[in-house]
Amino acid sequence: MTHADSIVFGAAGFIGRSLVAELLRDGHTVVAAVRAGSGDRLTSWLAEQGADQRALLVATADITAPNLGLTADFHGIRDVYNTAALMKFGLDAERAQRVNLTGALDVARWASRQPELRRLIHISGYRVTAEGGAEADYRAGAYEASKTEADRALRELARQLGVPLTVANPASVLGPGQYFGLSDLVDQLWRGQLPALPGRRDSFVPIVGIDYVARFLARVATLPETADRAYTLLDPATPDLPDLIRLIAAHLGVRAPRLRIPVPVLRALPRVLTGAEPESLGFISGDRYDTSAADAVARTLGIEHRPFADVLRDWADGVVATRNGVIPERTGSGFRDGTWVSGDAADPEYVLLHGLPLDSDSWDGVTKALAARTLSADLPGFGRSAPRPGSLGDWLGELMAPVRTRPVLVGHSLGAAAAVDYAERHPDRVSRVVLISPFFLQKRAPWTLRNPLTARVLKRLPASKLAAQLDISNGSATASAHAALRRPGAAARVVSALSAVSAPAYRTDMATRLSRLRVPVLIIHGAQEPLLVSTMHPVVAVPGAGHNPHITHPELIAGLVAEPAPVSG
Repeated sequence: MTHADSIVFGAAGFIGRSLVAELLRDGHTVVAAVRAGSGDRLTSWLAEQGADQRALLVATADITAPNLGLTADFHGIRDVYNTAALMKFGLDAERAQRVNLTGALDVARWASRQPELRRLIHISGYRVTAEGGAEADYRAGAYEASKTEADRALRELARQLGVPLTVANPASVLGPGQYFGLSDLVDQLWRGQLPALPGRRDSFVPIVGIDYVARFLARVATLPETADRAYTLLDPATPDLPDLIRLIAAHLGVRAPRLRIPVPVLRALPRVLTGAEPESLGFISGDRYDTSAADAVARTLGIEHRPFADVLRDWADGVVATRNGVIPERTGSGFRDGTWVSGDAADPEYVLLHGLPLDSDSWDGVTKALAARTLSADLPGFGRSAPRPGSLGDWLGELMAPVRTRPVLVGHSLGAAAAVDYAERHPDRVSRVVLISPFFLQKRAPWTLRNPLTARVLKRLPASKLAAQLDISNGSATASAHAALRRPGAAARVVSALSAVSAPAYRTDMATRLSRLRVPVLIIHGAQEPLLVSTMHPVVAVPGAGHNPHITHPELIAGLVAEPAPVSG
């Protein structure tokens, strides 16, 4: 028999993992009950958060199985948390009920058998508190219907069993790793596929930060008066949906849609036209929710909402960085004044500038091999960054303004022009310059890539053909470039830039400015794309590489960037 004072079912989930971390910080001994195969994912995430796991026991569980799938007995359990749920649209009724209804009732029965039980804390949904929200309508969607039915059934069962129950009804919980509901709107907004907003001017989709929810759940049982009560958890400062989307759009540097389409009209249209998940439309309404009881408890517990705009912006960064959960989460990435920035913005050892049609993700292999502090960004108008007026040098000056070090400035292709521009203006701000495939010393981009008609072709290229066009095989870099090129205007900006920088006068000017640099310079190029213009600076040719040696040979490039070889070309 193992001793612990708290157990969290669904501990590897989005809310569950944050709750476990908060309980550990508060000094609890915790059983993290997870589905088979999820334990390592939870402990890795907790390690990233700096959580002390010495008071943690990870146990395999399944709330749809007898005895909740537990094979061990636990002594001293006071608080039982059920954060386990199937949170997905399009579920069939039987599957949704098995977890969200029957599983929740079985957790309550298990809790009732714990001799030292203080509280059962169950996660429900905020829509069950709305007027008319007490009826479970499976025709509208099994997820919300099963949660609604479970809310009512669990309260009744708790009364019968004498289990002290606290129900938390959180709104759309935002934080790193949340890709559900509202995240689809953000993803469509960023990709330029949100021509109109669903709902009316006063439609309301409330939000709440994951930190607030985790702290509330971890401490609510310490107040005896919270037993047999339900609390709606949302930030009262949440604006109406149109204003919320405008705030996100301004942060991402994209245009917010002005047109609104009523929900009944959207329901009547084919999904292939709207791109909207029918079940999600039920969450868009003009309903408002009473948070006074939760607000009073939060004040007693010393819990405050983080500014909703900060929560919203940080979460939107994560949605964009992961392409709405398609790729793993990234730390240290986000928008700054419309520019997508990754890494250490204050003390980088290396600043990395990408070429076209790539983005800053193309440096992933190099940054991993460097194992040093790096700063990279998507050039303005490319990748995830919004277009902006001014030169690349002006933009780089703003990016470098907070930098306190004298980093190595590394530029690939078009990024090489930005590096030369900045180093010429500010030689005291950089220690060295490394140029990879500097376009102005090599043959011009093919005419086919400079033709305005090419934009339409680039936008529609499958990822595999784009990889062939770029002469790269790295799946991550290809996928990132492919996603960015499909945004409105992105492919046209790439073609326009390639055309502009291919002008002979521009290329000559950049070569002249390179010769005037007063900082050490190393030039690297693929052996398959030789330099056509001689230079006084050391040159290294990478055997077997083309225009993107930092992608095809990242370890080699990292070694050259870190220890430049004094080889003349």
